[in-house]
Amino acid sequence: MSAERLVIVGGDAAAMTAASQARRERAGLEIIALEKGNYVSYAACGIPYYVGGVIKDFDELLIRKPEEFRQKQNIEARIRHEVLHIRPDEGTVVIRDLEGNREYEESYDQLLIATGAKAVWPPLPGIDAEGIYSVLSLDDAKALRKVLEHDRPARVVIVGGGYIGLELAEAFRLWDVDVCIVGRAPELLRSIDPDMGALVSAALTKMGVHLHLGEAASGFEVSSGRVSAVVTPERTLPADLVLVGAGMQPNSDLAKEIGLPLGVKDTIKVDDHMRTPIQNIWAAGDCVETVQLITGEPYWVSLAAVASKQGRVAGTNIAGGDAFFPGTFGTTITKAGPIEIARTGIQETDLSDGRIPYATARADARTCARYYPTSEPLSIKLIAEVGSGRLLGGQIVGGAGSAMRINILSTALQARMTIDQVASLDLAYAPPFSTTWDPVLLVARDLCTKC
Repeated sequence: MSAERLVIVGGDAAAMTAASQARRERAGLEIIALEKGNYVSYAACGIPYYVGGVIKDFDELLIRKPEEFRQKQNIEARIRHEVLHIRPDEGTVVIRDLEGNREYEESYDQLLIATGAKAVWPPLPGIDAEGIYSVLSLDDAKALRKVLEHDRPARVVIVGGGYIGLELAEAFRLWDVDVCIVGRAPELLRSIDPDMGALVSAALTKMGVHLHLGEAASGFEVSSGRVSAVVTPERTLPADLVLVGAGMQPNSDLAKEIGLPLGVKDTIKVDDHMRTPIQNIWAAGDCVETVQLITGEPYWVSLAAVASKQGRVAGTNIAGGDAFFPGTFGTTITKAGPIEIARTGIQETDLSDGRIPYATARADARTCARYYPTSEPLSIKLIAEVGSGRLLGGQIVGGAGSAMRINILSTALQARMTIDQVASLDLAYAPPFSTTWDPVLLVARDLCTKC
């Protein structure tokens, strides 16, 4: 009797975490992961730091190679194998071997869709010109690094003011490149409120990044097949290289083709065990819908930690165990040059419909004692429900030593703490690390008077 077979579509965080977890749970399970790209199990979040030259060696981004999965865990990870179709009635997938230029079928007993997210590629005139890049895969990272090392572009325009644009702006500045960001929103980072985003915008301007916010790119000028400028309704920005960082979207095309129900932003709908409505088909990672734990509503977020947790849950359950993923607060942290940014929970702009009465408070403080040499400015904004006082979310923007305070707030959200309880937290103090009253306590104490 042949072993039960798990086929996984995808090869990064959710996919290979699920594969490894399923192997730990069941030694006899046959596991095949099919990845259309050149790499599996890689540190996608490290891409901006490789592009910027902070990480020198490309191999540092490779967590585990296919041969290591085979040798250490008896998991077959096939790179350059693209799944074209899923046939649930037959229990098979149709695969294209991109190296061998052939198509073949593979049967499955259990199937996990972990196809991740894909870059938003706006249909603008000239977008197919040479010199326009996205940065979602390691191949993208290698291409950008090669251009920066060998062609030495003088002018880069980034289209998009989200996390990708922010992190790549720092990377390009490390190469002493002139950088412009064009963004539709009035401030950088729509995942934080505009008043906090304004702090980020000011920090980027201080870094020498030219911001053109509140104006969307309308097209690209092209010369001899190569991009030469980014056009907005207000101006034309000369460019030797363009980075499109207009965001990401769930890669749910295979799921859509077989009729799986889709949710917010065309994510794949799953239950808290990562099951889809089709028997023996599971899904996890950046392609699935989850729950925003503050509101209990459907939510989509593209975060490596969330994808890995979902992969672990899927792998456990596929192998016969019992695990669940309750949802996420969307806790996020990043940096650009000297500025650190973090957020968790929901923000003020999420509450404009009036469903939850809320109040906010913000403290402009210091990362540590003002007299200590490493002291930096820091701003914290908290949001709480009026009446109950329940903490709803928090945002942090500041210098080195600011952003990890977001984990205090995420833990408080997990514990469903009130703002009074947050204000009473027993937080550590020493001059190199904090002020006597940590900024978290200062802003919480202020918010208590409003709830």
